[in-house]
Amino acid sequence: MKLKAVGITKIFDDGTHRITAIQDFNLEVRENEFTVIVGPSGCGKSTFLYLVAGFEKPTKGQIFLDGKLITGPGPDRGFVFQEPTLYPWKTVLGNVMFGLEIMGMPKQEAKNKAMKYITMVGLKGFENAYPHTLSGGMKQRVGIARALAYDPEVLLMDEPFGALDAQTRKVMQQELMRIWEKTKKTVIFVTHSVIEAVYLADTIVVMTARPGRIKGIIEVDLPRPRSYTDKRYLSIREKVLTLLEEEVTKSLELQRRTD
Repeated sequence: MKLKAVGITKIFDDGTHRITAIQDFNLEVRENEFTVIVGPSGCGKSTFLYLVAGFEKPTKGQIFLDGKLITGPGPDRGFVFQEPTLYPWKTVLGNVMFGLEIMGMPKQEAKNKAMKYITMVGLKGFENAYPHTLSGGMKQRVGIARALAYDPEVLLMDEPFGALDAQTRKVMQQELMRIWEKTKKTVIFVTHSVIEAVYLADTIVVMTARPGRIKGIIEVDLPRPRSYTDKRYLSIREKVLTLLEEEVTKSLELQRRTD
């Protein structure tokens, strides 16, 4: 098993408020698998991703990558945020190269590796462009290239297309599938969109309202590329929506009680 989360509980406590974000969360992710996590707002989807990344530590439980306990961030995990978080004073090439150079890679080697992934994400010809000249979709491509340049064992993606318009989002989903088919990385992808989840995933993990647990796991045994109107696609989408409906209602009730 590529990644294994065992008995994960995460409690945030600032001395005034104590919130259990995730409780008794167990998950196994196979190598080369594209896993998508969906759930109502505030259920702990992104929190789990941050725990896998090593940005946060679990209150209870352990997470293993290739059998090794995760104790902090590392280059074996690449992270793509919802906002691209690019350095505005660096070019596309400079942004993708930056982490490689920090790791001690010789400049020419870092440049060659960065160009490989810039080309892979469809940005060849834009390597000397600055972030302010790029569209939202192009910025996210840079973010994906930067994360892949480390050659991580697992790619973690936190709603990377959430801020994009509908048409750009659809294009980026198709592009991500093209890139994934080339790299066959193990991916854990968080989204609010069931449409996106069924289009991308090998496995969909549906979480409960806070505290987040696993409500159900659905295997998406559909050939790629997938059609948004295929009967089997629509059937799986309906299964996910049915699991989510009760949890979204619980989440809204929880928000009303805390407002």
